[in-house]
This record gives sequence, structure tokens and C-alpha cells, in this order.
Amino acid sequence: MKDPETRTVFAGLDGRSDAQLPNWYAEQKPVDDPVTFTEAIRDLPQAIETTVAYQNPCSDEWVETERFNAVVEPSRLREQGRGGDDVEPLFHIPTDSYAIINPVDVYGPLEEVLREEMIDGQSLGDVMFGEIRRYRGGGEVHMDVMFDGLEVTLPDRSDPITMGVTSGYDFFGEHAVYVEGFAQDGYCSNTMRSLTDKEVVKHVGDVGNFRTWWEGILEQVELVANDLFEFIRDAQEIDLDFSDLPYTMTEFYTLLGFPEYLAERAAADAEANAPNPFEIDMWTLHSGATYALTHFFKGREGAALDEYVRIANDILFNPEGTIERANQAYKDQIETENNASKQISLDGERGLAQIERISESLRSQVEQFEDREEVLRERFRQVIDSS
Repeated sequence: MKDPETRTVFAGLDGRSDAQLPNWYAEQKPVDDPVTFTEAIRDLPQAIETTVAYQNPCSDEWVETERFNAVVEPSRLREQGRGGDDVEPLFHIPTDSYAIINPVDVYGPLEEVLREEMIDGQSLGDVMFGEIRRYRGGGEVHMDVMFDGLEVTLPDRSDPITMGVTSGYDFFGEHAVYVEGFAQDGYCSNTMRSLTDKEVVKHVGDVGNFRTWWEGILEQVELVANDLFEFIRDAQEIDLDFSDLPYTMTEFYTLLGFPEYLAERAAADAEANAPNPFEIDMWTLHSGATYALTHFFKGREGAALDEYVRIANDILFNPEGTIERANQAYKDQIETENNASKQISLDGERGLAQIERISESLRSQVEQFEDREEVLRERFRQVIDSS
């Protein structure tokens, strides 16, 4: 991802929390003294509305309009008023239907919930940690919030996969307030995004009850933590033998929709972490994809990243669909080549026969995923309906 303008690492909810960064995270994000979550939230830029006017070129007069309002940062307005010419207080000029949602509006209710929710005898506020990233003068914010102890530990690894949420917003009319399940693998620092459905509150009208919103989201994250180990364990039992497939591992990722530069990074990581460089299990393939997205994605956080995250998550949570998608993309590619040359390629026909054979041999291994995924989604729906 593109580097943010500033990063703020936090540990603990407030000054009453005796929280420290987990060792694996402190090694990744070395800071002398992390702030608390409440301090970090209150340090984020705020927004207020002010009047908008346009210049009439015929009379050279400025005419105010009630159809639009300027969304501005108040402390920068004051600094500009004192002669700060280099200060830019303006974020956006939306229509009058735009409703400002400031950081404390969203994350203040989360603070209340975290004080009350418990894990292993401690409040979530005492075990929370993470990072806040600012872009575009602080008008766009994204953050990762994790909970030490809410985790999945794999048998062959010392560092856990720690669960939490990623959330954010902007004041430019592009990103509504959002939150979704998130995890970070302490072993390799890969991030796993979109582990729950993305919940969104738009900047219009009544924003509703954020406390209830957060309670439902955290319950979903706990459900994922309970089931993620089983998904990973089963994915480790499903292997793709690339020596018997008509496409390479890099091509596997490009067939799924990754651009070439990400596909190459994902394939290199998966091959490096697999006991057999030709026979790769679906968990390792998923980990390769998250490695590429975490460390080499060139775009911004948002819709473009979300699309690739869905592809990566399908490798883990929907292996049958993933394999079918890659195979169908390969079939379409062969058909296009055959139509262009107006004859059937022998290599193409051989490749089609190979993927049919592979699909058949894997079918029985992936049926259990369909049942588990449906159970998990039904539990999500129950949580959402009861919120």
C-alpha cells in the first residue's frame, strides 16, 4: 500500500490500561512509547461545516449558497486566520445532505464497549493495540485494532494470528465510515482483511447507534476467531500439484485476477514457504497472496485493495470456487487463442484435460468447506439480525 503521511501506534484503551505491545508487534512497529487509543483518536483532525459562496463574474460579487457546505478543519481555520498561508483547512464541499461524522462520534462508543467486553478476565480495552494511518492531511484515516489473546495459534508457529478489526473514514466524500474483521499473522506480518462482511455508515442523515453497531461487529470477530483455525487446518489438506497443471503458480494468481507484479510476489512467497515447491496447499497459497498485498500493493487502501483481498480470502474460505475460477479463466484463455488461430491447440486440449482431472480429484476434499462456510455465514446473519 502507499505509505501514509503519519502512523500512530497505540496500546491500551486509556491511561488506566496497563497495556503493552506484544513482542512480535513491537518488533514490527518499534516505538519508544505508544500512546493510548483514546489519545490517538482525540488527536485526529476534526471537521466542521462553514458557508460556501461563489463569485458572480458579471458583478464581481460573492454570493452565498445554502445548497453546499464546506467541510473544514477548525484548528487549521484558526491558524490560517492568524496568517498561516501554507495551511489548507478545506477537506470537501459536499451538498447539504452530507452529515459530518467525526472520529469521537464513531470511536467514542467503541471505547465504552471495550471497557465492558471481557477476554480471559481482562477487558478488551486492556489488551487492545494497533496502528492508525493518516492520509491527505488527516482527512482520510484507516486503522487496525487488535486484541492480544483473541488469536489463532498454529501448531508449527510460535507467533499467533491475532484478531481484530480494521476501520476508517474520510472527509472527502469517498470513504464512508466502515469496519470489518481483520487479523495479522505475527509469524510473517501478513494482514488478513475482510474476515467479516464490511459494515458501512454513510455520511448522510441519522448515523444511528454506533454502540450497538460495535457490539455486533465484535461478536462477529469472535466467531471468526473460533472458526479460523479449522479453515486453516482444512486448507492445509488441499494441495495443488503445479507439476500436473497446465499453468504455473504465477499464472494461477493472474488467472484469479492479480496483476502480474502481485502474482509474482505471491508465487515467490508461496514457493519459499512450501515443503514441496510444486505441490502447494491452499493455506500456503492464501498466505502468499496476503504477503503480496501486505508488502507490495502499490495502490491506496480502499476499493482496489478490497477487490484483491476478496480474491485472497477465497483461496482460504472458498477453495473449490477459487480452483474453478482459475480453471475457467484458463479455459476462456484457450478458447480465445483457438478462435484467434482458427484451430484447436494440442497443448490447449491437453491442458483442459489436466484441469478436469485435477478438479475431479479435489472435489471430495473441498465439500466440507461449503458446509462450514454456510454455518459461519448463518451465524453472522444471526448476530446482525439481533443487533
